Amino acid sequence: MKREWAPSGRQSVVSSEAAGTSGRSNQLLESRASVPTAVTATPSAEMPQHSTGDKPLISMPQLVFPGLPSGTDSECDHTPSSRRVSLSAPLSQPLCQPEKRGPQAAQEVCYVAAGQPGEACGWRAFAPACLQAFNTPQGFLLFLCVASFLQGMTVNGFINTVITSIERRYDLHSYQSGLIASSYDVAACLCLTFVSYFGGQGHKPRWLGWGVLVMGTGSLVFALPHFTAGHYEVQVDEVVGTCWANHSSTCRDGTSGLSSYRLVFMLGQFLHGVGATPLYTLGVTYLDENVKSSYSPVYIATFYTAAILGPAAGYLVGGALLNIYTDISQQTELTTESPLWVGAWWVGFLGAGAAAFLVAVPILGYPRQLPGSQRYVVMKASETYQLKNSSHKVTSNPDFGKTIRDLPLSIWLLLKNPTFILLCLAGATEATLIAGMSTFGPKFIESQFSLSASEAATLFGYLVVPAGGGGTFLGGFFVNKFKLRGSGIIKFCLLCTLVSLLASFIFLMHCPGVPMAGVTAGYNRSLLPEGHLELMAACNTHCGCQTEHYSPVCGSDGLMYYSPCYAGCLEVAVSGPGGQKVSVAAERLRGGGWGPAASSGNQRCCCAPQVYRDCSCIPQNFSSGFGHATAGKCTSTCQRKPLLLVFIFVVIVFTFLSSIPALTATLRCVCDQQRSFALGIQWIVVRTLGSIPGPIAFGWVIDKACLLWQDQCGQQGSCFVYQNSTMSWYLLIAGVGYKVLGSIFFAIACFLYKSPLGSSDGLEPSLPSQSSASDNPSDLQEAPSALRIQSDI
Repeated sequence: MKREWAPSGRQSVVSSEAAGTSGRSNQLLESRASVPTAVTATPSAEMPQHSTGDKPLISMPQLVFPGLPSGTDSECDHTPSSRRVSLSAPLSQPLCQPEKRGPQAAQEVCYVAAGQPGEACGWRAFAPACLQAFNTPQGFLLFLCVASFLQGMTVNGFINTVITSIERRYDLHSYQSGLIASSYDVAACLCLTFVSYFGGQGHKPRWLGWGVLVMGTGSLVFALPHFTAGHYEVQVDEVVGTCWANHSSTCRDGTSGLSSYRLVFMLGQFLHGVGATPLYTLGVTYLDENVKSSYSPVYIATFYTAAILGPAAGYLVGGALLNIYTDISQQTELTTESPLWVGAWWVGFLGAGAAAFLVAVPILGYPRQLPGSQRYVVMKASETYQLKNSSHKVTSNPDFGKTIRDLPLSIWLLLKNPTFILLCLAGATEATLIAGMSTFGPKFIESQFSLSASEAATLFGYLVVPAGGGGTFLGGFFVNKFKLRGSGIIKFCLLCTLVSLLASFIFLMHCPGVPMAGVTAGYNRSLLPEGHLELMAACNTHCGCQTEHYSPVCGSDGLMYYSPCYAGCLEVAVSGPGGQKVSVAAERLRGGGWGPAASSGNQRCCCAPQVYRDCSCIPQNFSSGFGHATAGKCTSTCQRKPLLLVFIFVVIVFTFLSSIPALTATLRCVCDQQRSFALGIQWIVVRTLGSIPGPIAFGWVIDKACLLWQDQCGQQGSCFVYQNSTMSWYLLIAGVGYKVLGSIFFAIACFLYKSPLGSSDGLEPSLPSQSSASDNPSDLQEAPSALRIQSDI
């Protein structure tokens, strides 16, 4: 028996071979509906579709037909005479009673009337009619995009932007801030199995809504230390940096009780991870279940694009807030250029927390299933990876997956699916590259092009936002445009991975580093053995310089120096009030004053670029007189900068271009009841093998290229200077290695994927349900004879 969906609410009826042709049977059903006539279903019976002029049977609320597991063709066994149904019987009685056939019986697909009360949008009894306009996939996608935008802005934007300020404010070490950042992934890994398994069988919008509430609570907890730690009090000590004799500094113990606040930050991040867990598992499957199969990649791509745009907003908003002093009501002498400056890092978390509470309310009001959604279940079943009959028998059980006892069997069924396992491994390799480059990409750009940290972060943001967001959206668009499915989607992922692999060879190129006196070049441009540091020279031995005070300056001779002290500079000229130049001698600097600005306690220091004069290590020239230096790094004159940026952009685009297709392939290679749980397991694999160790692996690789380490009272700190050629070479090895692994996993997955019955290529077939069923869920609400499919696939 063949199932068809009639357009505009017209309902198909069943004919039998005993009654003659399909047209004749259809005519009898319409003209003699009041005459008791026995209808016997045979294996070859079909469901003819009404013509446009026929009058539909609008009062039939339920039809039950046995269907095949594949969701394509099905048959209804010959019904005995004892079970024949008369047309004069109540229409609530099924026309074709399914027989109990034993273990190998095909699943049933039930057609029931639309418009059930449980599908209204609202909060229990409160479901006003005005809210039903949002009870559509587009409406739900809007609120879900806002939630993912807030998650990306908070976790991947604000956290990365303010982590340095938090370290400075609460006396945290880098490894402690690393623990704060990793608390998010740890929480997600701990909750993914529970949320995806039980949430996948439960009310998904409620799980999502409560998750957003927990995420908002985490943002408020993260901002809590600002209100409980008291005001930020800092005393401006003597200005250190220029050269004077007998200068010395002592290492002071900066230990304070503020470092214990790291536990509060870890709790906030842990709540962020718990709350965001349903978003990328249940949210994705809820979208996939409620839209047409060909539209699902576009919806999911839009959702992930919002999640990628969130960090961009986090960087912009967070960066702007850091220009405001952390204690808004207090005045300070510090400037934003001071190493003691702490911005208003906490404001963004308060706003994100409040916004999360607001967006959670409408999400909690959505029904378990959107109107008109169940007709898409059978469509997606035709794309599901063909498992063995025994496995399909288990997953087709409507009670499967609702208790904790089924958890081991659910995991075993996923482990038996080779396509799913290979897609998880391919996703882990891509996640390693994404996590590693997102963490250390700004550092790479900073070193290659000799930029400041803020300039490098801004430039990297300009690359990632259009490349990542555009690639994510285009990936879903191409899947829909070319009607890809199954093996076709995996081939597309393989193609994107190969293109990004070829583009990764751009790391063979690098920009030569700006020469630095005593590190990569000798003083007065003399030769310096490779790997040999010689910061001290005859021109600065009398200055008593300390390596703890790293403040690079660019000399008038084109060399970069470790600090004004190592350049032998005796005085500094800054812009005073009114723009006039004020020359401050070193002996006056030791008193802590900055000329006229030091007379007023509430006046801020001017922030014009500092120029250091009378630098004994910088050769004099006739054009500028005495040798001088300018605060900051020397500008790079690398001619390869545009080419490097273009190819990095290409790598990012094609890396993100395969993300949504790979996610769609994962949803299509598992059965419907396991899709939420499969995404949860995949996220666990991706995080444990990719996003968590990725930054650690890339950080270890980049540290191998370090030339100059920070010296913190005899202890090694962070890296100050990298060797650009070594960094590019190591990144090439890591990038190409992971891309090759990803290509291998995609290729094997494509080879092992078993196409559904009746489909021999990677293009989406023209199913009757897709051509005749309306794509607008409101059609089912308006038509009284609308049909819905209920399936336990």
